[in-house]
Amino acid sequence: MSSNGTPEIAAAQGEVQRYCQHLDSLLLYRSVFQTSVGEAFRALLEALQRGDAALSLRCYAAWFQALACTGGSWGTYLLWQIAYAENPFTTQAQRWDYGGLPPALVAAAVHDLEQLQTLYQLSGAQVAGWVQAIARLPAIPVAWSMDEDTPPLLPLTTEIPWAEAVEVLATHYRRHGAGLLAQYRAFSWRSGALHGIAEPDPIRLDQLTAYDHPRQQLIQNTLALLKGYPALNVLLYGSRGSGKSSLVKALVNEYAPQGLRLVEVAKGDLQALPEIVADLRSRPQKFIIFVDDLSFEEDDDQFKALKVVLEGSSTARPANVVVYATSNRRHLVREFFGDRPRPSDQDDVQAWDTMQEKLSFSDRFGLTLTFEPADQPTYLAIVRHLAQQAQIPLTDEELTARALQWATRHNGRSGRAARQFIDWLTAELGLGTGAL
Repeated sequence: MSSNGTPEIAAAQGEVQRYCQHLDSLLLYRSVFQTSVGEAFRALLEALQRGDAALSLRCYAAWFQALACTGGSWGTYLLWQIAYAENPFTTQAQRWDYGGLPPALVAAAVHDLEQLQTLYQLSGAQVAGWVQAIARLPAIPVAWSMDEDTPPLLPLTTEIPWAEAVEVLATHYRRHGAGLLAQYRAFSWRSGALHGIAEPDPIRLDQLTAYDHPRQQLIQNTLALLKGYPALNVLLYGSRGSGKSSLVKALVNEYAPQGLRLVEVAKGDLQALPEIVADLRSRPQKFIIFVDDLSFEEDDDQFKALKVVLEGSSTARPANVVVYATSNRRHLVREFFGDRPRPSDQDDVQAWDTMQEKLSFSDRFGLTLTFEPADQPTYLAIVRHLAQQAQIPLTDEELTARALQWATRHNGRSGRAARQFIDWLTAELGLGTGAL
């Protein structure tokens, strides 16, 4: 470290070195600085320590822009990273009571929280002052500053030493989880990993109507999952556009505050189901593994992985995971008349057993809910419900006539067709056009 002989630079570099020591001494929460904001901050401290004026200016600009992209302050960034950190402390705190955690792990968490609170108290103006001194600027650079926005329920405040809040923080992780699964309510499995869905379908339960019986059964099963009672895997079977997928997504939007999460798995990724379930079983949240439009061809082996999850293996079935699948076919494995065994068949001694295994695959779901095609009264009931929510200013007679006309000209009678009609009608009335 070189101060170039000026007291201001030497003082600034001394302060920077102390903050570098706080950062470098982290034992568990190093991931806090493995993001764009964190890496830019580390690069800035290193440039300031070296006394490189040009590099310090460039690194300060990168840190400023990274913070600006978050839309929050430096303190808010640190709080969010702590809230969703994934490390040995947060992982074990989800599984065990605070008293059962290894003392060394707790001591490391206490140490890290002390360092992080010091870094949290660092202001943008103070960092800008370091840059001004080391780059020898005539005026202090613009400092990034925003109002603090504490993550919900995070038990860290400026009024108490964070090291004293380690037990409360462990309770927070045990109740709400940590890492990616605490940050999002819906996920997709892609390329061998879970990815959070930042903007999931916002559909709510109060936007759905008709199919009252299957809807209430699915809600009851989901509440059983949330409250720790035995919950069943569910097959939602029925015609296209009847709202099966929307109902599952609406459940997560309704009960996410109670810890419900959705993991959407494409049919082509079903072989990863045992791996996914193994990762979810130790988490405090409750999970719906959602497989949409499920069906199998006769030579498709993907259903074997799903069969293991539905029926279990030598490993106990996790109490916090259920599978909800939708399908347009009651029998999920496609069967042809030529598949049925005849007395003359010699290739498969147990041909009837083979066929029955295919036909009974859907029976391995504990609950099958049927969504029958919408008749005209059901279709119109859905239209009226959606029209009321959208505040469509038409008489019932006019709305009925236009809804029936839409069904005739477009996609028939279904919940999906009703929603498409109301969306079109809302836009039409807003634009003042009048063409169906």
